[in-house]
Amino acid sequence: MTTILLLVDGLRPDALSLVDAPWIEGLMQRGSSSLRARSVTPSITLPCHVSIFHSVPPQRHGVTTNVWQPMARPLPGLVEQAKLAGKRCYFFHNWEPLRDLNRPEMLEFSFYQNTCYVPEGDLTIAEVAAQRIAADQPDFAFIYFGTIDVAGHQAGWMTDLYLRQIERVDQGVGMVLDALRPEDSVLLQSDHGGHDRTHGTELPEDMLIPWIAAGPSIRRNYVIQTDVTLLDTAPTLARMLQIPAHPHWEGRCIDAIFET
Repeated sequence: MTTILLLVDGLRPDALSLVDAPWIEGLMQRGSSSLRARSVTPSITLPCHVSIFHSVPPQRHGVTTNVWQPMARPLPGLVEQAKLAGKRCYFFHNWEPLRDLNRPEMLEFSFYQNTCYVPEGDLTIAEVAAQRIAADQPDFAFIYFGTIDVAGHQAGWMTDLYLRQIERVDQGVGMVLDALRPEDSVLLQSDHGGHDRTHGTELPEDMLIPWIAAGPSIRRNYVIQTDVTLLDTAPTLARMLQIPAHPHWEGRCIDAIFET
């Protein structure tokens, strides 16, 4: 059984109603979702990802820009917890600073290629991820798509170029989902939204994100009624992976999405 975290950088939830994204829409229909989940402050890519994997806000982990710095008080993240439980973890990404999300020797496989500035770049990541996941069936895989965020910075959030890039990336989502088995689970989310040609503020346009989970133990076509934040991702994935959440994590598992 493989659990996937599929991170679509810069995807605003209100954009989904304006595009043709059948794979993301289908994931919502066969899973549980919130289109009002919240990012952290500052709503910037690297701080958001450290919060996603370590379930603490930037004020705790200390990464407040896209430049990595070691934690003053180190805290095990999701990958460390998975490794401790004997799980095999794979990473696929096209933005290099994400290499610092876990400690050395925690991953069984890592693939990076600098393609986030190329419109078709996420499809390259999707193709490699789909092939390796189908062949190796790791316990956990993190897949990062960066081109939608780049489109937002280049042309502006909610512009035609930005919306068409979401449709292109949805094809990559489909490549990954098509490679999974019925017993596999996936959590698709963004890290932040954006406004004009930037993000990082507490504006709703920056802070609201989609958060969508699907799998054999996940409720179907269910709209999550409780609040969801980035801090809740690691505890929820820990339950999917059947590993313990770290006691110092500040988020909570979104138990409502699981079938009783």
